Amino acid sequence: MTARAPRGSREAVRVKGHRGETRRIWAWAFYDWANSAFPTVVSTFVIAAYFAQGIAPDPATGQAAWGWMQSAAGFGVALLSPLLGALADAGGRRRLMLGFFTLVLSASTAMIWFAKPDPAFMTYALVCVGLATIAFELGTVFYNAMLPSVATPERIGRVSGLGWGLGYAGGLVCLAICLVLLVQPNPSPIGLDRGQAEHVRAAALLVAAWLLVFGWPVLVAVPDAQGPKPGWGEAARRGLGEIVALVRTLPRNPSLARFILARLFYTDGLNTLFAFGAIYAAGVFGMGIDRILLFGIAMNVTAGLGAAGFALVEDRIGSRQMVLLALAAMLVFGTGLLLATTELGFWVLALSLGLFFGPAQAASRTFMARLAPPEEMAAHFGLFALSGRITGFLGPAALATVTTATGSQRLGMATVLVFLGVGAAILLTVRDPVRR
Repeated sequence: MTARAPRGSREAVRVKGHRGETRRIWAWAFYDWANSAFPTVVSTFVIAAYFAQGIAPDPATGQAAWGWMQSAAGFGVALLSPLLGALADAGGRRRLMLGFFTLVLSASTAMIWFAKPDPAFMTYALVCVGLATIAFELGTVFYNAMLPSVATPERIGRVSGLGWGLGYAGGLVCLAICLVLLVQPNPSPIGLDRGQAEHVRAAALLVAAWLLVFGWPVLVAVPDAQGPKPGWGEAARRGLGEIVALVRTLPRNPSLARFILARLFYTDGLNTLFAFGAIYAAGVFGMGIDRILLFGIAMNVTAGLGAAGFALVEDRIGSRQMVLLALAAMLVFGTGLLLATTELGFWVLALSLGLFFGPAQAASRTFMARLAPPEEMAAHFGLFALSGRITGFLGPAALATVTTATGSQRLGMATVLVFLGVGAAILLTVRDPVRR
């Protein structure tokens, strides 16, 4: 098997045949199981639909408000992720930063419980979800930066895919618990008041607890590099210098610059698809919360299978080729989805498309790890996060603009395909690192 050896290969830990190193791999990957409950339950399937249908005065207002909240959160991540990533590199505190943002994410998510089904709680709900979204994205910067320290170059693709696969599995299990324990039972076995939507709001408490229960192994098993650590002030000074130096190197590193630009576009498309998929299903096909949950469970099954299965393919064909394959498949199935007129057709095409969610994201993370030097890994993943969020307002804004102008949710969702296509076109111009 041929693999690319990243400049971070000296930092990579030998895993084959070593129990402790295998434990670090699983501890790292298991964090995806923990934190994926948030985008699955809160951002995509349960709380997003509850906000649009239960809190907002009408679905159109809810969709617009949710989109602007996502835009504001994306702006916050764009401002903070490169700085904090560089600071963590300079100060050697990736694990500490990951732990801090995991706690913020859990607390902000738990606060969604108090958002009652009343338009008066719109702003409160949006602030809670916005803060949680920022914490989720910033924590992911430090989590991703740990990848080269737990996987060898030969296995970095499959380890990244393992994380995505466990993430989809975690989202699946959490969704199933929401459905069986919280949403479906009537009357509720734990005394939840359906009239106040407590059976839906309790999903936020479940996610908050899920993060705390399952998110700690990586903090124990994957330590930061040994050696003296500078103070926070010195680390910030070095971090700012690292950001400036990193940005200045982009013109001399066209592969990295083009990859960042390509990811900017196709991640906008993916994020918009995630944020509005449940709203589209509810509006176009009249799917209620029960069926949306079942749909979410099925999507996580196919997405997890795709992430795990294509991880082996990625190590053989390369990260760039894997992303391109996934984007091409999503363009084909996405076009079919927009043309689907029956709920059965929607399900079949959506589940087929879901097979390629994980590979696109996991291979993007792997490609970044191959391009970034080990001593600047978190800073590069800060830039990686920036590329996924700096224009995060464009996808929702384009969708909202087209939907408003045409009165068609289908045409609004068609903007997603434009972002995916532009990203794929730019990625075609990116050269792979030299195979060794």
